[in-house]
Amino acid sequence: MDVRVQAEAFDPGRELSGFAQGRSDLGAVVSFTGVVRDDAGTLDRMEIEHYPGMTEKAIGKIVDEAIARWTLADCLVIHRHGPLRPGEQIMMVATASAHRVAAFEAAEFLMDYLKSRAPFWKQEFIKDGSSGWVDAKVDDEDALKRWSD
Repeated sequence: MDVRVQAEAFDPGRELSGFAQGRSDLGAVVSFTGVVRDDAGTLDRMEIEHYPGMTEKAIGKIVDEAIARWTLADCLVIHRHGPLRPGEQIMMVATASAHRVAAFEAAEFLMDYLKSRAPFWKQEFIKDGSSGWVDAKVDDEDALKRWSD
């Protein structure tokens, strides 16, 4: 298991290439890379804040849950903080399992958690000089509900 919260950019290809390398017991590796999106073409940047230590602990706890729930062989979560421009990678999740369904479901579970519950605060800065905090979206909350027992 590897959980990283960092300001620095990462190379998804390099990360995936090294993830679970040399393992012959795996039947599936699933990855997802999230990118800062600018739907309206007006976003200058997004700034992500977090509390060091607390954030990694919270993500680590949910990763432990995913590993136990889907019997994952390995898991990687990278999430960036600080100022991010449209088109930059914001996060990456990779899961490895003996079976593809487990790897896919665990990756979706982790992505839903990161989007809705991980302790990050996001503020958008618009090209016209305005700014605002990003509120939780109903769709994201609904996606997370499907994982409740």
